[in-house]
Amino acid sequence: MIEKIVIANRGEIALRILRACRELGIKTVAVHSEADRDLKHVRLADETVCIGPAPSAGSYLQIHSIISAAEVTDAVAIHPGYGFLSENADFAERVEESGFIFIGPKPETIRMMGDKITAIEAMKAAGVPCVPGSDGPLDGNEARTLQMAKDIGYPVIIKAAGGGGGRGMRVVHSEATLLNAISLTKAEAGSAFGNDTVYMEKYLENPRHVEFQVLSDTLGNAIHLGERDCSMQRRHQKVVEEAPAPGISEELRNRLGERCAEACRTIGYRGAGTFEFLYENGEFYFIEMNTRVQVEHPVTEMITGVDIVKEQLRIAAGEALAYKQSDIKIRGHAIECRINAEDPETFMPCPGNITHLHIPGGPGIRVDTHIYDGYRVPPYYDSMIGKLIAHGETRESALARMKTALSEMVIDGIKTNIPLQQRIMQDEAFARGGANIHYLEKKLGI
Repeated sequence: MIEKIVIANRGEIALRILRACRELGIKTVAVHSEADRDLKHVRLADETVCIGPAPSAGSYLQIHSIISAAEVTDAVAIHPGYGFLSENADFAERVEESGFIFIGPKPETIRMMGDKITAIEAMKAAGVPCVPGSDGPLDGNEARTLQMAKDIGYPVIIKAAGGGGGRGMRVVHSEATLLNAISLTKAEAGSAFGNDTVYMEKYLENPRHVEFQVLSDTLGNAIHLGERDCSMQRRHQKVVEEAPAPGISEELRNRLGERCAEACRTIGYRGAGTFEFLYENGEFYFIEMNTRVQVEHPVTEMITGVDIVKEQLRIAAGEALAYKQSDIKIRGHAIECRINAEDPETFMPCPGNITHLHIPGGPGIRVDTHIYDGYRVPPYYDSMIGKLIAHGETRESALARMKTALSEMVIDGIKTNIPLQQRIMQDEAFARGGANIHYLEKKLGI
């Protein structure tokens, strides 16, 4: 097993990684910005290294600072968590070139899956269903582009090959606006991602967002851990996640999950990953692969009993997967609410001092958070301050437990989105399950 790792992240995921390391007897190095000296995982780590000022551009996104921290502490590996540099192929490459283990996929895999066009090509070759589209980048042949859109059928969506997180995309409903939309998207993509390559896909109007969790080792073994429904979104950002996805049959889960696992074997994938799909009218369409641990991984852990972060660490150490596909059983249902330090009406971030904190408990309740009484939420980073997870034997029991837990949770001193999460849990359409990705914005007026 790896002897010591650098945790190249902050907040709840950094604490989550530290706890997994403790269970496996791995020593930890917490790198932190000047604003994060009082983070819980920084206080608990075996060693700490300050890597720069509060803004992430000068600290958590500084590749050389993180590698230097690994060098001066004699660490063996670096875990990137999610966000920041977790899907940066150049970072993974620099880590490995410097003689450290990158706890994640190989740099070339990250690079391939980070480009939506090469990712789609790889998935098609592996037999994973994809959205009908241009099957490659759009070129300057306007007549061919117009005909292609007509063949696909309007509406279509223009996407940046290097985009993600809801950025770099534009929906087109008619031929009259297509060419202008392509020009605008190319310009935006070049400015935002340094890559103006765009492609076209059929725009699915009322899909759900369903994703499959996979684990793949360096010895050719790969499994899936079932699916999650992440359709409760605002501006393409997930708000609530659950597993398994309502209405997905075991037969369909196994069939598509095995295709995802086979795709991992085909491309030589290493570590934990997520295949994201749009699901509409009983059909799945691949949209992208996340080559890291996901924010919403706890719901999968709750229904399978698999510790995904510990498996990441074991895989990075060269061990074989601890599970076979036949070992994975779905037990009950789990729901996760992201808790953000933000105004529940305007969604403006609300940093500040937490004057009182009460964490809910009871059967099936899990809270992943780094906050504590007296902690000051800084204004420099993402507003998520924790995740509340409820597990039950059925979806109904998980939902009932979540409602109780939200009513018990107290975070004084700052505003949070707990009132919004309570509205969602009380919503009839959410209670029925299967709402599409546009539901939250359209029906709840946010």
